[in-house]
Amino acid sequence: MTRRALPTLAALAALPFAAPAMAKPSPLAEALGAPDDLSISATVRARAEGIDGQFRPSPAAADSMVSLRTTLAIEYDAGPVRFGGELWDARAYGEGPASSITTSDVNTLELVQAYAKVELGDWKKGAKGGRGLLTLGRQTMDIGSRRLVARNRFRQTTNGFTGVNLEWTTHGGARLQAFWTLPQIRLPDDAQGLQDNTVKFDLETTRVQFFGAHATLPRVLGGTLETYGYRLAEQDGDNRLTRNRRLWTLGARAFARPQAGKWDHDVEGAYQFGTARRSTSAADMTDLDVSAWFLHAEAGYTLKATWKPRLAALFDAASGDGGRAGHYGRFDTLYGARRFDFGPTALYGALQRTNIIAPGLRLEAEPDRGTDVMLSYRALWLENPRDAFATTGVRDARGASGRFAGHQAEARLRHWLVPALLQAETGGAVLFKQGFLRDAPNAPASGNSVYGYFDLTLTL
Repeated sequence: MTRRALPTLAALAALPFAAPAMAKPSPLAEALGAPDDLSISATVRARAEGIDGQFRPSPAAADSMVSLRTTLAIEYDAGPVRFGGELWDARAYGEGPASSITTSDVNTLELVQAYAKVELGDWKKGAKGGRGLLTLGRQTMDIGSRRLVARNRFRQTTNGFTGVNLEWTTHGGARLQAFWTLPQIRLPDDAQGLQDNTVKFDLETTRVQFFGAHATLPRVLGGTLETYGYRLAEQDGDNRLTRNRRLWTLGARAFARPQAGKWDHDVEGAYQFGTARRSTSAADMTDLDVSAWFLHAEAGYTLKATWKPRLAALFDAASGDGGRAGHYGRFDTLYGARRFDFGPTALYGALQRTNIIAPGLRLEAEPDRGTDVMLSYRALWLENPRDAFATTGVRDARGASGRFAGHQAEARLRHWLVPALLQAETGGAVLFKQGFLRDAPNAPASGNSVYGYFDLTLTL
């Protein structure tokens, strides 16, 4: 069964009724004179970006575009129940006819969230018991490290889910989250529709289901321990071809947050199994046994200095597919975000948690309260020489082009021009192609990939 996502107003229907007071209102809510029980907020982000020396085999060697993302969120607090909705409008302009843009860049006039949130347990200040929150309807989710389930930030569009999400937190800080959802399928997804910024409502279908649980335990191993299990079940249907992924993903994470004068760490690993097909082709009817994995390890130290400099050593690895008959080994990152680990996405996005081995270093600092800078370096290898490297699409099925792919250097600067209201961000990345990215049969002869962007974000 498939349901097209109409502009659902049911979750907003209760807005006229009275409710308890909300937190400090946003500038937009204040300007509109909204009552205390009605929160209204909005963001507008304009971005200019360009890439030269394309790493993908097919798109033009150079591309640029201007993008605009506008969001509007409304929530009404009716005491133990909150009703809300959030509209996203993401558009791209000026990209080339052979641009690499996808539904990650364009999703026009979409009601990504339309929900009711029910408070459970004891929410009183200083309460000893546990408390929970049950969310019903369209929603976005950030779970754990956000590597497998995330509400996207740098990306133009976001992952959205329709279903049930229960979060429960004990008075001791232990937390359990369980959910069952239908992932929203972003539309339009055809090249012409994306180029034209066509308005087409996203859809949900029971042929794609995503559910699971995530547990958090504080004060374990000098930090926090997380464990999780997710299930993705999809099948062809309704004029949509899929890879028929029937995946289980089991993982754990141990981390301690950065603090001045202390070491911090973040170690996460997951194993993936089940069945999937190698492609979405209608002729591909073979279900393969999946065995895949990913690992992230990070150790950092923050100096006791005015700029709060933090230096971290990084290591990421994820399995690739060797093309062995009856088996599939390429890790699927599900609905995760990658910008914070692997650099800018949008017209860039060369790296991902799949078929990669990438040690590196990252330096972060805050020169003042409104400014932060980041520098990062990665050395790049393929985990499996027969598979496409990360998300580049460059592949040597014979495995004769070696494993070494090159280096990536990245920089980012963010500054609040008007505190809490207007932020500027600029940055870029250079992919220094070596070995595999130069020698593979479909590697483009376009030189090193150079990418840069500039953002202005207004938060109301």
